Amino acid sequence: MAALFEAATLGFRDYQVSKDHRPINVDPADLARFRWPVTAIASISHRITGVVLFVGIAFILFAFDMSLSTEAGFLALAEMLGSPVGQLIAFGLLAALGYHFVAGIKHLLMDMEIGETLEGGAFAAKTTLLLGGIVVLLAGIWVLQV
Repeated sequence: MAALFEAATLGFRDYQVSKDHRPINVDPADLARFRWPVTAIASISHRITGVVLFVGIAFILFAFDMSLSTEAGFLALAEMLGSPVGQLIAFGLLAALGYHFVAGIKHLLMDMEIGETLEGGAFAAKTTLLLGGIVVLLAGIWVLQV
């Protein structure tokens, strides 16, 4: 039985031993050394902002409930949003919403078959990152002024 197992796995073992020097396991530290294409950066950022918005809905619903319950709740929420932590949360949610909106427009244009070539995709990703950065900057300015 052992001989049959060795005969069956012999090809698999030969496949595992290769002269290819690519890494088999990727550490999180390796992710910073990769040269990511601009399209991948835009796509990953879009996914991350979607997750931030999904988690942030709990904070948004809590804030709406608190602001609409009583006048004291509204004043407490206004005080919380005036604190540095509240401003950071507000900025994070607004920045995620802004970038996610811009990237969503890019996806709608791609659904209409606009910019589906490699060059068009790279241009759309760069434009998305630029416009998203502008929206994030404007969100930061707005949160600091309020």
